[in-house]
Amino acid sequence: MPSADRYESVTILKPLHGNEANLHANLLSFCRQIYPVPVQIIFGVQNQHDAAIPIVRGLISAFPDKDIELVVNASMHGSNRKVSNLINMSRVAKHEVIVLADSDMRVDPDYLLRISDSLSQPGVGLVTCLYHGDAANGFWSRLATMAIDFHFLPSVIVGLASGLANPSFGSTIALRRSTLEAIGGFEILSNRLADDYALGEAVRAHGLKIAIPPFLVAHTCPDDSFMRLFRHEIRWARTTNSIDPAGYIGSGVTHALPFALMAALLQGFDSFGMGLLVVALACRLYLQVEVTRSFRLLWSSLWLAPLRDLISFSVYIGCFVRSKVDWRGQSFIVKADGTLVPSATGQQRKVG
Repeated sequence: MPSADRYESVTILKPLHGNEANLHANLLSFCRQIYPVPVQIIFGVQNQHDAAIPIVRGLISAFPDKDIELVVNASMHGSNRKVSNLINMSRVAKHEVIVLADSDMRVDPDYLLRISDSLSQPGVGLVTCLYHGDAANGFWSRLATMAIDFHFLPSVIVGLASGLANPSFGSTIALRRSTLEAIGGFEILSNRLADDYALGEAVRAHGLKIAIPPFLVAHTCPDDSFMRLFRHEIRWARTTNSIDPAGYIGSGVTHALPFALMAALLQGFDSFGMGLLVVALACRLYLQVEVTRSFRLLWSSLWLAPLRDLISFSVYIGCFVRSKVDWRGQSFIVKADGTLVPSATGQQRKVG
């Protein structure tokens, strides 16, 4: 066990909504942290009948020596339900270091140690984590995983290397309570779609840096149908577009295979057009192999790469023609400034 002198006590906030795929395993990973000083874990729901509650009660029984608390509070503080949940949970937080992590994340036992080491570095005000996909439900969730591993990860890495990206992800956000209070608390995020990015933006505006430690956490991909995958990814695309519209438009150049396919079609699939298509496909496959090797990921089905790229392109285009997003069973309109407005005509539907 590392020396307790190096570390600060931590409160982990876990906003929950329903019994999602792999929820027990994901939450269990946070209960099994190897950390030398006190850790408080707060799970929060907004409905007393939420299906996540039995999972949390089971963890409380399984770890009687852990400081685990369940907060059930329906109070709303804006249109973003996740942020309202965080505000409700934060009122019972005990410790100076606050760690937020989405319910679909799974971490290794040394996660808190590595996060705390990064947060203790001079000038760092927030720590966030890159993540890889973890398929939960077969074919469609494997495709969702490939979007994270072979589109999201390379794009972020290039953005970080070029200095064009300043990310803050819901996979992990760790900061001190004093920093959170200085920027206005979670309340400043109450109507934002990209709440994680907005929190990082506020920390940077306060003159502090964001650190990204050199490891990945696992993001469960629960998608079990095309429509569920498409709705998820449209929401993520709208989030990215609300953060950096010019960058989102520019990301179109990363869709090499669909553009090569259109070029081949216009060329009548002649030798030049087919050559472009083969080169584009080879480059995409090479990228997948290198990402898999570099991050020591499980090998995905490479034969799915063309289909995955075509779906990603349809999401990219769909973002420009659809202003509505589905999130936690509700429909919202995303305004130009990135704020959420409940859709008056939105139908309640069960989505992740």
